[in-house]
Amino acid sequence: MKTYKFIKSGNDWYIDLPEYIEQGGTAGDLQMVDGGDIMLDMMAGNEGHVKLMIDDVLFDGADGLILTEKCEPYIGGGYYLMKYYEGQEINRTMWLCQVTEFVFGDMPAQIFVKREYGS
Repeated sequence: MKTYKFIKSGNDWYIDLPEYIEQGGTAGDLQMVDGGDIMLDMMAGNEGHVKLMIDDVLFDGADGLILTEKCEPYIGGGYYLMKYYEGQEINRTMWLCQVTEFVFGDMPAQIFVKREYGS
């Protein structure tokens, strides 16, 4: 499990992932769009940042995202469904880009997330 920080700049959310930039990626690739931004707004509340613990293996207290569609070869990434967040049914779909493959090595069938409070 790793913890990642997401930062809001204006109305846009970005994952703080300097190692992706160092390996030739662009800052634009790190922007969360198409549902990911809405989820981060919900998770962060009124904060301009949020830390999430993320893994492709279930861990205590985590909520799951289920891969529903891979978007290869045209746009890359994939669509994920998050049925619940912190015990509430939300049924939100979001697109996660190829940066997900950088983080996990592929587009996992499931991703598990949990907000890290107090940071």
